Amino acid sequence: MSARILIVDDDPAVRDSIHEFLTIIDYQVDSVSSAEEAIATLRNKHMDIIITDIMMEGMDGLELTRYIKEHHNSDVIVMTGYTGDYTYEEAINKGADDFVFKPVKFEELQLRLKRVLRERQLTQERNLMLDQLKNLAITDDLTKLFNSRHFYSQLEQEMNRYSRYKRRFSILLLDIDHFKRFNDNYGHLEGDRILRQVSRMITSCMRTMDTAYRYGGEEFTVLLPETDCDAALTVAERIKNKVSGEALDYINDPCVTVSIGATEYAETDSISDLIKRADKAMYVAKQKGRNRITYLLPDASPVKCYPPQGC
Repeated sequence: MSARILIVDDDPAVRDSIHEFLTIIDYQVDSVSSAEEAIATLRNKHMDIIITDIMMEGMDGLELTRYIKEHHNSDVIVMTGYTGDYTYEEAINKGADDFVFKPVKFEELQLRLKRVLRERQLTQERNLMLDQLKNLAITDDLTKLFNSRHFYSQLEQEMNRYSRYKRRFSILLLDIDHFKRFNDNYGHLEGDRILRQVSRMITSCMRTMDTAYRYGGEEFTVLLPETDCDAALTVAERIKNKVSGEALDYINDPCVTVSIGATEYAETDSISDLIKRADKAMYVAKQKGRNRITYLLPDASPVKCYPPQGC
């Protein structure tokens, strides 16, 4: 698909001639007579490149360039006459990507457009690659959930948010029951399949604002913003029932189960305190027979089961 270009010039002869030339060489072209019209156009249409005159009534081309760079993902080529009133440095400092003199030579404009578009494509490819590398750095390759490094980073952000706004949050710590025995019986490839399937089940039970992480091995965590422990237990029950309720037809075992520990953040908690409390709750769920939910509140009360008759 050809690039979309917007021409901004209050001289209709210049505007129309550039419009006609760029249309002939197969660009998609719009044109307006002022910076204000350009801004209105950009609210409704994405443009790859804006070609703007500098000298215009109202907002001039350099101020328009600054506005575009702050509010839109578009490149800018500015035009000026041989007056010496504006310099290449001024235009570039305002954010312009290139600079041409009037009267515009069409062959030169075409070359500059090609250069700016090529650099734009390279920038987009580089940004895509950086996004992919970032995703690799925070994502567990097997389950496609976030990894433990990202969990700690997000946990710290939630703690900071609590300090500023007193927004409560909770965490769940989950462990697949008898996973080592499962691996010994069926092999690591089947174990990997279970990890992936449980990951999908966890994700399917979460609310939009929740995030799940592979904490390590067969352990998972779920971070629940804006959530007290009571609401977290509801999510935990949904996950436990989902996992235990789905038979895995490619193995002899009728189902896989998880033990879940839950807790809520307290203002005096360190990251270590919070995780240790969730881990202690989950350990009690294991002790009481697995396939259970237990929770431990920050007030040093004993670990409790959810629902109470669950233990």
